[in-house]
Amino acid sequence: MFSLTVRDHVMVAHSFRGEVFGPAQRLHGATFVVDATFRRHELDADNIVVDIGLATRELRGVLDALNYRNLDDDPAFAGVNTSTEFLAKVVADRLAERVHAGELGEGARGLADICVTLRESHIAWASYERPL
Repeated sequence: MFSLTVRDHVMVAHSFRGEVFGPAQRLHGATFVVDATFRRHELDADNIVVDIGLATRELRGVLDALNYRNLDDDPAFAGVNTSTEFLAKVVADRLAERVHAGELGEGARGLADICVTLRESHIAWASYERPL
């Protein structure tokens, strides 16, 4: 399996509901380093997994919709704990939509899966992997 990873970051504010979250129940900020890994079984006709420039652009586009936002105010997340794990899925699903729409080029239609990792810090991160 071949893979290609592009990286960016996003800064959000949010709060959580539930005693398990302790002080994170209060509004707080989070900066995530975001890795999007695209995988395929065979390289495309140009011998690449996916165009790095397009993958970088589309990841930035997905993150721009979240960046510098209070997720508690976003109707898409009403009543949802926007945990690191949950946000990894959101980013992966939104990237998958862009792959299916052709935004990462026709060659990207041959991708097998995508894995998105959000790194909260140097000691904690979460990922979500899905087929394409």
